[in-house]
Amino acid sequence: MILTTHALVGAAVGKYISNPIVLTAILIPLHYTLDIFRHGEYLGKKSTFKNTWWKVALDLFAGLFIIILATSFQDSNKAVFISILTGAFISMLPDLLTVLYWKLNFKFLEKIYRFHQFVHCRFKDGCPERAWTLRNAVNDIVFSSIAIILLLL
Repeated sequence: MILTTHALVGAAVGKYISNPIVLTAILIPLHYTLDIFRHGEYLGKKSTFKNTWWKVALDLFAGLFIIILATSFQDSNKAVFISILTGAFISMLPDLLTVLYWKLNFKFLEKIYRFHQFVHCRFKDGCPERAWTLRNAVNDIVFSSIAIILLLL
């Protein structure tokens, strides 16, 4: 899944659960569960920071923008908004840890990286199921839409 999808799902869960320990216990497994579904990837083994940083930045910005936009229509308090942002961050954390291992080679993160790769193993790098296409983005769209609805309720 793209970061926007993970952020939106985490924000939706964070809206209803404020305890960060409970959020972590729910959102980390949920991150990997979402990654099991077919989805396109804009990063691959040949990606470099130089040619992908803007994609990651755009992805993060889009997720944050949608979260702020969706919550601006509500009369929620500061604590709920902080919980929403915490949920978004926790939900994206596995991808951050994977990138830290992948690009900076932090050895202590290797098991997390290997597990993340295992979750994606149904669809190997370079296969059509991981290409950046509309067909592969359907699950991102569905999960993001559900999360936005939950954020608006």
